[in-house]
Amino acid sequence: MNPRAVLLALAILFPACAALAQGRPPKPPPRGQAQRYSLAQATSDQAQLHTIAFDGLAFLTGDFGLDTFLPPGKVSDDFGFQYMRDIDGAEGGHNTSFLTRIADNTLAVLNPDQKAKLQALALEQGPDIRRFGLLRLPLIRAFRRNLQGDLPSGSLGLDRLAVMAYSADLYELDGRLSYRRAEVMAGILRSLDSRQRAALGRLTFGDSRTWPELPEQLDKRSMPHEAHVAVMTYASGMFAWHAGSLEADTYFCPERHGMYFGGFGLKTVPAMGKQDYAISTALTGDSGEAFLATLTSAQRKLVTDLVDLQRKDLQEIVSVRRAIATELRRFLKSETADPAKVQALSRRYGELDGELSYFYARAFAQVGQSLTADQNVKLARLRVSDPRVCKGPFLYSDSIPQPPHGDTDFFFGLVGVRP
Repeated sequence: MNPRAVLLALAILFPACAALAQGRPPKPPPRGQAQRYSLAQATSDQAQLHTIAFDGLAFLTGDFGLDTFLPPGKVSDDFGFQYMRDIDGAEGGHNTSFLTRIADNTLAVLNPDQKAKLQALALEQGPDIRRFGLLRLPLIRAFRRNLQGDLPSGSLGLDRLAVMAYSADLYELDGRLSYRRAEVMAGILRSLDSRQRAALGRLTFGDSRTWPELPEQLDKRSMPHEAHVAVMTYASGMFAWHAGSLEADTYFCPERHGMYFGGFGLKTVPAMGKQDYAISTALTGDSGEAFLATLTSAQRKLVTDLVDLQRKDLQEIVSVRRAIATELRRFLKSETADPAKVQALSRRYGELDGELSYFYARAFAQVGQSLTADQNVKLARLRVSDPRVCKGPFLYSDSIPQPPHGDTDFFFGLVGVRP
């Protein structure tokens, strides 16, 4: 494949590797035409099947390390940034400079005290951001164990309720991070003077051509790398939240859920160690179709059935995301959001995402365990690889030492020690 499309490789976010290529929904309209990204598109059967099949390919041809890769922006993504990226009129939403440009433009509007509030928030949330990333790893390892048939004695496989409960705890943490971000960002937005508001108003949501090229607004040496990443994430998200809408906050890209199977790791491989490299936006769809074509009819049905199996959960996810976004937007109205409501909604979100992930893990394992040697060879050829890239495991996009295996038996319906 000779990729020619938009690159998402936010070098500031990915110190272990030079770039992260993150695909948008497959086959966008030609340049210059209106882009019609929406929740309806994101939850459509085609977009979901492409994404599920791509995850299946990534999982069955990857490894634990690549499964762990996760863009930092996928945490607490309740502020409309993903929608702003996908509908960008300049089609620059997945360019290396996109997040940096809007973050620097937003920071340029803020006064020192307002910037200091974002920096303080980054230091405050740093431990929980790290904790969220580390808590993903046992679940990923359990899914790998299930694929490999490495079941604890007496277990018949993954336990759906155990996976859902663990995911609920994980998303409760995600919700607490979002709540605190909303509280701080809304306070900063309310403190803007008329000149600052006018300056933000000259920046258009959905058209990065209105964003001037500015020098870096923060001294990276003044804070830990993780804090700098967080501040840039906050600044870009704060603008999207301020200039966007409830629907923008609710929106998600098709690959937002079940992020334990190496899809992001697979997308990064061609971009590792390279600058100004583009990955085709058709990669997800094309690779997913090729994956399905390699399977037998029985194997293929295990994957295609997931679209119907997850439908009810996916529809509820939209409702839950909208409810969370609605509650957080109360801060923008000088009201106070209900932390207990956000926490309960976030736990439900986690249960739903956990059930989707359980469905995927179970189906992928059934397919993987039935592959012939010839099929494995064909699938391996579908994976673009580069021996120079880092292999993980990752804490988000940073390479980390191999973590202890820990006890994951509780994911299989047995008594175990949870992290």
